[in-house]
Amino acid sequence: MVSGHFKQDLFAQFARVGKALSNGNRLELLEFLAQGERSVESLAKVAGLSVANTSQHLQQLRQSGLVNSRKQGLKVYYRLSGDDVIGLLDALRAVAGRHLAEVEHMVTSYLTVKDSLEPIPREELLRRAREGLVTVIDVRPPEEYASGHVTGAVNVPLAELESHLGEFAAGQEIVAYCRGPHCVLAFDAVARLREKGLQARRLEDGYPEWKMAGLPVEKPETTK
Repeated sequence: MVSGHFKQDLFAQFARVGKALSNGNRLELLEFLAQGERSVESLAKVAGLSVANTSQHLQQLRQSGLVNSRKQGLKVYYRLSGDDVIGLLDALRAVAGRHLAEVEHMVTSYLTVKDSLEPIPREELLRRAREGLVTVIDVRPPEEYASGHVTGAVNVPLAELESHLGEFAAGQEIVAYCRGPHCVLAFDAVARLREKGLQARRLEDGYPEWKMAGLPVEKPETTK
């Protein structure tokens, strides 16, 4: 209801989005949905939450306009309401990283120790991939890869990495990516590859950011 105080009422609507983002579990669910549409049950499993709790979080995200849902049979599927939600998550990460010492400490002590090298920028990876200079691997689970991936990337889930080592061309650099800039899967993949004597780097962020930037992707409807 509009009270007659336009500015206050407008900011109150903005605050609905802020309230939806004020829970770590909901932020993680948004990151999973940034990879592609998923059912409530699938999200609950990957997030380590109960189905009931996951459903409650998703309803709050839907009420704030951040996600949409559809029903198919007995299952309910959720997806981001737009790619601008990915931009919102990126902005939140960036601001927290710049202004919260705790975030910097956590990233440094848990992620940077695994890979302190500068990640490769998106445009540079695109150029090098087109020139055949790198092998791009997507270390996310198969269902996320199937929902969409960087064009030309090969799905090598982290748990299966060792079994694929013989497939990489000798001397060619490998670039790994996963869900986003703080996704531990890519950090772990790069660390393991280097332990095996292979050249490896990370993409600067993940598939959602690559897609949002308008760079080439393969999706279910276009993947042969």
